[in-house]
Amino acid sequence: MALSVLLSSSHLLTSKADEKYANVKWDELGFALVPTDYMYVAKCKQGESFSKGEIVPYGDFLISPCAGILNYGQGLFEGLKAYRTEDGRITLFRPDQNALRMQTGADRTCMTPPSLDQFVEAVKQTVLANNKWVPPPGKGALYIRPLLIGTGAVLGVASAPEYTFLIYTSPVGNYHKASSGLNLIVDHKHRRAHSGGTGGVKSCTNYSPVVKSVMEARSSGFSDVLFLDAATGKNIEEVSTCNIFILKGNIVSTPPTSGTILPGITRKSISELARDIGYQVQERDVSVDELLEAEEVFCTGTAMVVKAVETVTIHDKKIKYKTGEKALSTKLHLILTNIQMGVVEDKKGWMVVVE
Repeated sequence: MALSVLLSSSHLLTSKADEKYANVKWDELGFALVPTDYMYVAKCKQGESFSKGEIVPYGDFLISPCAGILNYGQGLFEGLKAYRTEDGRITLFRPDQNALRMQTGADRTCMTPPSLDQFVEAVKQTVLANNKWVPPPGKGALYIRPLLIGTGAVLGVASAPEYTFLIYTSPVGNYHKASSGLNLIVDHKHRRAHSGGTGGVKSCTNYSPVVKSVMEARSSGFSDVLFLDAATGKNIEEVSTCNIFILKGNIVSTPPTSGTILPGITRKSISELARDIGYQVQERDVSVDELLEAEEVFCTGTAMVVKAVETVTIHDKKIKYKTGEKALSTKLHLILTNIQMGVVEDKKGWMVVVE
């Protein structure tokens, strides 16, 4: 069944020229949905290419009860941000990397992805349509959520006959409330991913199974959950929605993207920046024993950027790590956000201006 957008919003695509910002309490932003005015929608049938796509008012849409996404979880999502710089530009952070990751995920889940150019152009169009929702400099960012989902009706286990590429946005502040660092607990019962599965792509099906662990952890006062590898239960892999690093001496180590760990774009960027300032970065198996002996631990992701880990609880043992102004995580956070916010020159070519 073709996707039909319900144009429930009364907004028009044209906006008042003097309306630079939406009516938002920017200082109170957290990481929760604040609906914006418009979204992008494009469709394609199996074996064909995506249509040009269009910007439409943000709202609910109709979908077949037999859609691939509803019955078999055939769907991917991405996450990236748009920033407003001090000189008034709106920029994106490495959108090409999100496009490439969606293509990898689409191959794994048997869907037709948008081309790299269409992905980036669609993101730009969506941000421009919602430009007044991009927070003022230093007040947050516009979170962008591209989706690729099987919306065609399919009864048997198979790829849907039609796919929808959709992008919506929301202004956001910090993913975790301000604190000196995260307090993680190691989950010894559940596993996030296994070899040969979909842990290495951003499949929608990877996330709902971790909710139970996260809810239980938060009800006990923890920030999040650290998952171990399914094969041995001896190596650390990922936190529920972000990659993890440990530091000992001059060596920064992070688990490898060998199929069970999402190849995070922030992870990739932070690894490069750490090398730039003289650290040796290793992508390898990291054991729980090494975690216990680390001097510093931190997490990376689009939502949180870089966040120090203050403690990790393993069974009944709580380990405390270095945080604060002198921590490497603080330094890397500043270096990356200065690039993203246009405070320093982008010598990496990571930022894309939305025009």
